[in-house]
Amino acid sequence: MSPHAIEAVLFDLDGTLIDTAPDLTGALDELMAENGLSPLPYDLTRGYASHGSNGLVRLGFPGIEGDALESLRARFLDLYAARLDRESRLFAGCETLLAALERGGRRWGIVTNKPAFLTTPLVAALGLDRRAGCVISGDTLPERKPHPAPLLHAAALIGIDPAHCLYIGDAERDIQSARAAGMPVIVARYGYLGPDDDPQAWQADGAVDDPRDVLAWLGLTRDS
Repeated sequence: MSPHAIEAVLFDLDGTLIDTAPDLTGALDELMAENGLSPLPYDLTRGYASHGSNGLVRLGFPGIEGDALESLRARFLDLYAARLDRESRLFAGCETLLAALERGGRRWGIVTNKPAFLTTPLVAALGLDRRAGCVISGDTLPERKPHPAPLLHAAALIGIDPAHCLYIGDAERDIQSARAAGMPVIVARYGYLGPDDDPQAWQADGAVDDPRDVLAWLGLTRDS
């Protein structure tokens, strides 16, 4: 992948661009407390933050299914919406990366499976809505990642060929989606990798341990 071939960068949201784990796990802690349960260790719950409400609720309430699961999930979403941006912030280094992209004239956007009723206010609260070239939520289209449609839609909105967009994500479905869209992709290893995740097996084009490491992939420096 030539740095000069990359004209835009698209980001997953949770675990890649924004560190939402404190508020997601905080909502799970509240839900468990309401049901007479002690909170799980943060190091454990953080690894599930990219798995959405279903993954987190199932982690806190093993074996629950059906209507009981849906009831707990609905309550989790209420609790999470109430604290959406209480502690969530850009990952350290992401502002440096975004600023370098903007100075270099490269467009950037967000493609997430998070539903719009959560994505839109969170992105706005952090002032990213005025900067992103596009924001694709989990319900923007009928399909979600790992389907390629959200990434293809994002590329179309910003007017860049998918082959010239770089996608960055912290989950296997991110890499699958990008591969199916014909888009270069790298793994954000600083994100929410769980104990069973093996990013080396995902066949991404590379991986970074800090958002600022992406600059090297683009032939940029922190001051360029």
